[in-house]
Amino acid sequence: MYEWQETEDSMEMIHDKEERLDQLMTSYSQGILQLVYTYVKNHTTAEDLTQEIFIKCYEKMDQYKGRASLRTWLYRVAINHCKDYLRSWHHRKVTIHDKLFEYLPSKDKQLESLIVEKSRDEILSESVLNLPIKYREIIYLYYFEELTLDEISKTTLVNLNTVKTRLTRAKELLKKSLKEVINDE
Repeated sequence: MYEWQETEDSMEMIHDKEERLDQLMTSYSQGILQLVYTYVKNHTTAEDLTQEIFIKCYEKMDQYKGRASLRTWLYRVAINHCKDYLRSWHHRKVTIHDKLFEYLPSKDKQLESLIVEKSRDEILSESVLNLPIKYREIIYLYYFEELTLDEISKTTLVNLNTVKTRLTRAKELLKKSLKEVINDE
C-alpha cells in the first residue's frame, strides 16, 4: 500500500512532464477511476472524467507546491473536478435523459430477474453509492484507498473531527441500508 511513497520520491528525479504524467497514471489511475465512479455512478463517464483529471494535472503540474503529498494533491484535483461535473449543465441533462429510460418497462422478464439477483459485493457497492456524497467519499477513501483519517482530512479539506463523525455516520447509514436489503430478501 505504500507504493505511492516510493513514487513521490522518484517523482522529484523526473523532470520531464510527460514522464511525470505517465508515472502518475501508472500509479494512480485505477484509484482515481474508482473515486470518480463513486461520484458519477457511470463507468463510461468515470473513464472520461479520469482522463480529463490527468490532463488537468498535466497542465497544472507546475502548480504542485509539495505542501501536501502528491497523492493528496491528485485526489483533491479529482474530487474538485467531480464536483464541478456534477454541477454542470451536461451532467444534469444527461442524467435526466438516462433516468427516463430506466423507468420504461422491460420486455424481457428474464433480464429483469437476472438484474434482481445481485451478489453481496454488488449490494454493498450499491449501498455505498447510495450514500450522500459527503459520506460516500469518506467511506471510499478510508476503506478502498486505505487513507488514514488525517490524509482524508487533508485530501477533502475537511476538519479531522468532521471526518471522524462522517465516517461513523456513514457506517451507521450503511448498516441500516444493508439491514433493509437483507430484510427485503
